[in-house]
Amino acid sequence: MKKTIIFGALTVAGLAASAATAGTLDDVKARGKLNCGVSTGLVGFAAPDANGNWDGYDVSVCRAVAAAVLGDPTAVEFVPTTGKTRFTALASGEVDMLARNTTWTFTRDVDLKFEFVGINYYDGQGFMVPKSLGVTSAKDLDGATVCIQTGTTTELNLADFFRSNNMNYEPVPIETNAEAQQQYLAGACDTLTTDASGLAATRAAFENPGDHVVLPEIISKEPLGPLVRHGDQQWGDIVRWTLNALISAEELGITSANIDELSKGTNNPEINRILGTEGDLGAMFGLDKQWAYRAIKANGNFGEIFEKNIGENTPLGLSRGLNALWTNGGLIYSPPFR
Repeated sequence: MKKTIIFGALTVAGLAASAATAGTLDDVKARGKLNCGVSTGLVGFAAPDANGNWDGYDVSVCRAVAAAVLGDPTAVEFVPTTGKTRFTALASGEVDMLARNTTWTFTRDVDLKFEFVGINYYDGQGFMVPKSLGVTSAKDLDGATVCIQTGTTTELNLADFFRSNNMNYEPVPIETNAEAQQQYLAGACDTLTTDASGLAATRAAFENPGDHVVLPEIISKEPLGPLVRHGDQQWGDIVRWTLNALISAEELGITSANIDELSKGTNNPEINRILGTEGDLGAMFGLDKQWAYRAIKANGNFGEIFEKNIGENTPLGLSRGLNALWTNGGLIYSPPFR
């Protein structure tokens, strides 16, 4: 689902350098839509409904960027990508950004020539097992068969964990989340490993989710967030500050319910700057004054997006935890708008 090993790094980096020579903002405006790379289908994060309409936590970031740039949150072409294809799609210019449970790592940032614009979900790799297996800890998995997505650094984390605990395992390679679900439910593997959020999403899609348990161990750091190509700072700034606008909106109390009233002007200068009633931040990267107003209006603020798609009252049932605002004991934090 996430962390791809650096196969063909020079090729991907070369594609990224070439694709970044054009102005992405101009391309998106000329095209009239944003091409956004997402997963092939992960409940709560990015998945199409029966009518082919995409929705989810990561989808909301794509829609916010489209609203900011094009004035229309529906002006998005969602491009499903796998762990193997996502980086080539971004590097080649097939997509303008990725929003698909991708971990920020040194090699992806530096060697592959990508730019992570922020973190919208702090995660870590975990394990899911059938409750009938009677396993309560990942340290009880010695000799297990493990469903794992190919071409990902999940494989490296898994190898490190089992080696450091003097355990053995047999990998069962998979390529997509749908395949992982099928193989796991068919009993082809004892456990499925990926990001804990991905395990929650996969479990929520099961007919009997209560028959499966996510084990308590988290064996890695997985800061997930949107990314763009190196070399186009204007576009990187737009995607970065769109995400920051969603985060700041939650901190400042700007919601989908009150944004129209607040956009008439308030006694809080930062709210006014974000919503375009004071100054003109948008002009600094080629947008109008109301870019952030539109981005927030599209889906609500960061907290609203979280609760609607993956929060405790959804099938995923995820608590905010590290993904709460810094003011509430979490790690979510935006630089100031000034």
